[in-house]
Amino acid sequence: MRAVVQRVHHAQVSVAGELVGRIGRPGLVALIGVTHSDDVATARAMARKIADLRILRGELSCVDAGAPILVISQFTLYGDTRKGRRPGWTQAAPGPVAEPLVEAVAEEMRARGLEVATGRFGAMMDIDIHADGPVTILLEL
Repeated sequence: MRAVVQRVHHAQVSVAGELVGRIGRPGLVALIGVTHSDDVATARAMARKIADLRILRGELSCVDAGAPILVISQFTLYGDTRKGRRPGWTQAAPGPVAEPLVEAVAEEMRARGLEVATGRFGAMMDIDIHADGPVTILLEL
């Protein structure tokens, strides 16, 4: 599992003009990519890693600060660009595998008492991010 985590002032995601997820105060946006070997244990570990990552102002985590997280599926994190000019997607898990694992990430964060908004799995999403810093961290489990 891979994640790109950005510290934000606020962020939102829309699908076909409909707002589907929003965090209106400082927190994190987590773009989550799933590969074939990932499972629920991987998803839970990633959720804990993101929630406890001390990258908010004052070196706080979302758990410390009670900050929200916007979780968005991002299969393109497993794009393979080693050959040619067109990425290959074979390392990305198919939707029926990936969707429940991205949801497991969000659910684990909610279980820890965090406010979690999400995108819509498999949809073409418009993501508005007001980055803070900018601070961007790459995670891989």
